[in-house]
This record gives sequence, structure tokens and C-alpha cells, in this order.
Amino acid sequence: MESLYEHAGGHDALRRFIDVFYTDVLADPLLQPLFGEGSPTHVDALTAFDSEVFGGPDDFTREHGGFAHIIAVHRGLRITEEQRRRFAELYLAAADKAGLPADAPFREALRTHVEFGTEVARQNSHAESDADLHPLRTMPRWTWPEESAGDG
Repeated sequence: MESLYEHAGGHDALRRFIDVFYTDVLADPLLQPLFGEGSPTHVDALTAFDSEVFGGPDDFTREHGGFAHIIAVHRGLRITEEQRRRFAELYLAAADKAGLPADAPFREALRTHVEFGTEVARQNSHAESDADLHPLRTMPRWTWPEESAGDG
């Protein structure tokens, strides 16, 4: 079965998607305070993260510090539930704007990925100690929803 990474169109398609998403995040008054003026490497890092999570190359682990880096950058941000929901909303809207595949199984995989990921980030952003962190400590691997496992 083709990976989510392949179905999305590979690195170039995910890069376009993340570029649209990041532009929207930086323009959003609710989310912009979490990102400041932005980072010139954030689009590349988030593209590498999503690529790896969706079954593509392990560039995020090799070049961007892996999941330990994700935990570290979210600590202390104190992400609110409203910010978490807005991040997920903009992520899914960017999939439309960037022309990612619109089939229901792929979009469900995107939705569950961003919902799970934003919840992990929100929890980690409030952690006072390592014991307060979400138990996930390694790069997740996202696959097709169960009901679509036989499709394709």
C-alpha cells in the first residue's frame, strides 16, 4: 500500500502545503504569538517532520534533532485549547489551498494526525517536569485509517 507521503505527492507537495500553512499561522493573531516573527528553517523542519511521520525519508530525525527536539521547542509555550484548535483548523485548510489529495481516507489521516499532534504539543507545552510530558517520546508513524486499509 502506498504511504501517506507518496499519496500526498512526496516532498515537493508537502513543502508547498507547509509553506501555505506557515504563512497562514504567522498571519493569525491567535497563533502568531507562539511563533514570533517566524523562523527561516521552520517550513523545512515541519516539512521534514510531516514527511517522516507520513512514511517518507527520516530527514527530520537525522537533520532536525528528532522527536526530542519537538518536545523541547514546545515546552513552556503554554498552548491553549483555543490555539490548539486553531492550529488544526489552519492545517486542514492549508491542505485545500495547497491542493493536497481530497479523498476522504487521506483527509481523515491528516485530521487525526494534526488532532493527535496538537494535543501532544499542548500537553508538553504545560509540562513542569518530564513526568508531565505526553508519554510519546519517539517519532510517530502515521498510516491510513483502518477503514481504508484495504483500499489501494
